[in-house]
Amino acid sequence: MRFAYADPPYLGCCAKYGHRHEAPYGCWNDVDTHRQLLHNLRDGYPDGWALSLGSNNQEEMLHLCRLVFGPNRVRNGGWLKPFAAYKPNVNPAYTWEPVIFNGGRKRDRTHPTIRDWHMENITLKKGLTGAKPMRFPDWILHLLGADFRQGDTIDDLFPGTNGVTLTFAERQSPATQLVLT
Repeated sequence: MRFAYADPPYLGCCAKYGHRHEAPYGCWNDVDTHRQLLHNLRDGYPDGWALSLGSNNQEEMLHLCRLVFGPNRVRNGGWLKPFAAYKPNVNPAYTWEPVIFNGGRKRDRTHPTIRDWHMENITLKKGLTGAKPMRFPDWILHLLGADFRQGDTIDDLFPGTNGVTLTFAERQSPATQLVLT
């Protein structure tokens, strides 16, 4: 199976990344750029994908998902942040990030149940705004049911710190076993 994880600049946050507009996408402040990403996920990764987004644009992104995939075709998950950066005059604080996902390997009762949420503190001093914490990529892989033993691949579409790619590579090591953390 072929999976993807996308962690693009969130809608309205393009300036935090110097307005870099890598092909084939445009400005991430533009709703149509996110729509194009959803079309690419739908067409290029029918086995499954996960997409991180900001809690302040979840409603708009779910609306786009309904337009691209139809009603009730995606699920919501969330990264919950027990420790997060609190900003002056922002109350309530942003202490979680939604993850929309679709597809994934079907599981039965013989497989461990995966939660649709992950709790882990934010990262500090990673050198990249929005860098995900150490165990987050493992949760994404479990969420999708990615399994290297069955020949699965995962494309980290916005690699940033390469967390998903490195985590999947570690799983492919003969010394590494798939253990839920």
